Amino acid sequence: MKKKLPDLSGSNVLITGGLGFIGSNLAHKCLELGAKVTIYDCLDPRSGGNLYNIHDIKDSVELCFHDILNFDKVSQHIVGKDIIFNCAASTSHPFSMREPWIDLDVNSRAVINLLEAVRRFNPDARFIHLGTSTQLGKLQYEPADEKHPEFPTDIYSANKCVSEKYVLIYANAYNRQAVVVRLSNVFGPRAYIDSSEFTFNNFFIGLALQGKDITVYGEGAQLRNVIYVDDAVTALIKVSQKDGISGQTFFAVGDQHYSVADIAKATAKHIGSGGVKFINWPKGRKSVDVGDAIISNKKLKDAIDWKPEYDLKSGLLETKKYYQQHLDKYIG
Repeated sequence: MKKKLPDLSGSNVLITGGLGFIGSNLAHKCLELGAKVTIYDCLDPRSGGNLYNIHDIKDSVELCFHDILNFDKVSQHIVGKDIIFNCAASTSHPFSMREPWIDLDVNSRAVINLLEAVRRFNPDARFIHLGTSTQLGKLQYEPADEKHPEFPTDIYSANKCVSEKYVLIYANAYNRQAVVVRLSNVFGPRAYIDSSEFTFNNFFIGLALQGKDITVYGEGAQLRNVIYVDDAVTALIKVSQKDGISGQTFFAVGDQHYSVADIAKATAKHIGSGGVKFINWPKGRKSVDVGDAIISNKKLKDAIDWKPEYDLKSGLLETKKYYQQHLDKYIG
């Protein structure tokens, strides 16, 4: 039985990056719970947003096409909001290595814009910032928790690490209600599934939906934590309503860990008609791979009434239902 979500009736919610994967799913759920939702997104093609992600709710949300690097616009739309979910990011690990300055602007400097706008113009707002498990780099102990040291192996993860520290500094120095929720390999409906630049398991889903073989580097033995997007969204909303956790970081991750090879095989089995191929690592990719990524969600479970409701199979089956009806909006 799924746990009841908070009533957001009367709440004004701002979702930066709301046309992207997690942001758009969050927008749908916040509307369902009674909130008034504003989506702030510049639809940067390098970040995986898709206007179709809100095609069925476009008349129910306020949509603002602006960049979070524009401090004046950010400030204007932060005023009067009760909850701010920062889902805006440049999310490609490979792109961050090719264009580190762009990644620095979007994933670091822009977060200062948001935090300063909150500090100056809406100090009572609740600010929920999305982090990533890849901030840790190669694990020094397992399962990793929120106290694990951070040695990121790519620019994206490094900038997410830095921006998280900004959020915690503002929370503690200015007594703001700000929390970081780190996610890990989120998958499901409305993801960008047509490029390997983004989350590997969503790219696997895109290949499988087209009946193509899924390509795995090496043996694919490294373990990964995956979480279905509905579980991630539930965690974000519950964190936004919880008192007494400001200035903290939480892992919102799944209960189970799977090898990359097993994720590929399950995706091929439950979603597509293709198979799985194993090839040699491309040049430069193995050096930034973190190996096994075994992560604990105990701190979050202890803090809020939450647990993942979907495993890999059930999440894949739900994902297939969505894309079977809308695949042409996400491929090609």
